[in-house]
Amino acid sequence: MEETFANYILNENDWIRKMEIMYYLEKKKNVFFDKSVILKTELAKLFIDIMNIEEVDENIVITACLLCNCRKPSNFSDINKVKSYAKDGAEYLEKLGFSKRFCKICEEVNRYSESKPREKESDILELVDNFGGMLLDRFDRIAFKPDEALLLLEYRNLKGNKNIYLEQFTQFIEKIQKAHIGLNRSIEYLSKLMNTSRTTKVALVSAYNSEIDIKKALEELENAPKEEKQEYVADIKINPEEIETIVLKRS
Repeated sequence: MEETFANYILNENDWIRKMEIMYYLEKKKNVFFDKSVILKTELAKLFIDIMNIEEVDENIVITACLLCNCRKPSNFSDINKVKSYAKDGAEYLEKLGFSKRFCKICEEVNRYSESKPREKESDILELVDNFGGMLLDRFDRIAFKPDEALLLLEYRNLKGNKNIYLEQFTQFIEKIQKAHIGLNRSIEYLSKLMNTSRTTKVALVSAYNSEIDIKKALEELENAPKEEKQEYVADIKINPEEIETIVLKRS
């Protein structure tokens, strides 16, 4: 088998090591890889593991999650680049030795290229890219809370588009929020770290620790007495009609 970058990163089974490979690829080839990619990759891994998504190859999804934004522009004022970066990235990845299907999965992280039929792995990428992005501060708005982001994901970002994993992803976020450490003390903690000036190395370690904490909390919740479980359940009652208000508050 010809030795390519694609073989190298796909054959690496340790997902933390994969992120370290991306760190050096960014330095050498100037691909897009920031701490938001780490957050979204962790979300993808947690979703697959916790919801037992068996019909996809986790290694493919994790690797695609790390690479699908490789040509993402730092300046979002150029709408043409915003619409073309996923397709441009797919073409770049093919040159690195990735299969046409893998490149198609990455291209379908958003819907600008109108690639059809969509790969099922792409729907996972789309969910974590949208949801994870909303958990982070941007120059034009502060981060959304997880319950706000979930509503915006369904009723704004994906409005009119079918995503086969949307219902399971909603259940996944709600399930995590029921854990006593809550999403606020795990994913949100990590998202805050993403907005600091700390090194990527620190973010990698924190991402790994965050994953362990979430799984431990879910196990504790599963084994807790019924009356204790009620204490962990978040009271999230935001109607779709309130979305416009949420957007205005965050804009």
